Amino acid sequence: MADRSAMLELLQEIETEMRGLSLWETVAPPAAAFDSQLPFCFDTMRFSQWLQWVFVARFRAIIAGGHMLPDACAVANMAEEALRELGVQTDTLVALLKAFDAQFPSADQ
Repeated sequence: MADRSAMLELLQEIETEMRGLSLWETVAPPAAAFDSQLPFCFDTMRFSQWLQWVFVARFRAIIAGGHMLPDACAVANMAEEALRELGVQTDTLVALLKAFDAQFPSADQ
């Protein structure tokens, strides 16, 4: 069973790391950007935007609302690829995302 407290702590650490890398934004993308049908809103947002405005925001809402968690989470591999192009040190951010992915029971399989 996933540890929701640990997940919230990891989400906060992800936000803190993104802020430190100047990837955390104060203005959300336009509403239309959230209508993407592609994984990670690849056609309408940068990965860092998706991470902030979709991934972190949704997981916080799911946890706060006591809603059922998905069976799996596997965002770290995509993050590793997508963030590589930024030219900044993102190893800590990727490690945090790996730790978040590991909170899901299917991560052990």
